[in-house]
Amino acid sequence: MTTLPPTTSTLPALAGAPVDTSAASTYTDVKGLAALKRDPNSPEAVSAVAKQVEALFLQMMLKSMRDATSAEETNSNEMGMYQDMFDKQVALSISQHADLGISRLLKRQLAGKPAPAAPKLTSGVPTASTSAPTPAEFVHRMLPPIQRAAGALGVDPMGMLAQAALETGWGQRMPHNADGSPSHNMFGIKAGDEWAGARASADTMEVANGVATPRRTAFRAYGSIEESVNDFANLLKNSPRYRDVIAAGGDAGAYIAGMGKSGYATDPEYANKLNQILHSDTLQSALAARVAAL
Repeated sequence: MTTLPPTTSTLPALAGAPVDTSAASTYTDVKGLAALKRDPNSPEAVSAVAKQVEALFLQMMLKSMRDATSAEETNSNEMGMYQDMFDKQVALSISQHADLGISRLLKRQLAGKPAPAAPKLTSGVPTASTSAPTPAEFVHRMLPPIQRAAGALGVDPMGMLAQAALETGWGQRMPHNADGSPSHNMFGIKAGDEWAGARASADTMEVANGVATPRRTAFRAYGSIEESVNDFANLLKNSPRYRDVIAAGGDAGAYIAGMGKSGYATDPEYANKLNQILHSDTLQSALAARVAAL
């Protein structure tokens, strides 16, 4: 059973003391919330308000989930009241002890700072009006370092390119560092105990025994895309698990089949998804656009 935070809290009596963000630790703590008005522009107050708004969003989600099952349950008005109180407190507790990303965006807006733009692969990529790269821009940026790494391994670069596209959604999503900067992790390599470099965390879905489970996972973080590609190539070269991947040589289809059997990803459809990207019109169009731009 989860123990919830106490329903009462105290505030420092000193007039000039900073705002105690832990004061509003329960949704019924009116004094704690009122204390935030003493210095609404302080970082502490901004952080606390952002957490409260995030908690409200979570509480709405919990209520929607309960409403979805209300047709199957017959609860009394009293039980409904207690469930509502419980949902509100759970939502606030989650927002204070978990990083869902909502409060971070709110804090930047409340502090007058622009939200971080989606990562764009700008080095060597034609300028675009959108903040995220198009598939053509992604291929234009990724193909040269992948070709060099694939050449050193003796494999077809198209398999690696399809894998980078799948892992990052064509460069539009990847783990981010704590400051919001991109990790440049183009292949979804997790940061295990053996990794001594920088780390970035992200929410993932891991499949075990056919069941997908959400998890907060630590990933390797790099200083550049080239570092990411080279580290991925070293992983394939130095691990016996990827022997069949390297043995594929110039056959991109065999590379993908070997990757699917290697256990690189927990998704049982991983190889099928790679093949779909490899033979997609999106990739072919992006490659044609790169040739035209040369």
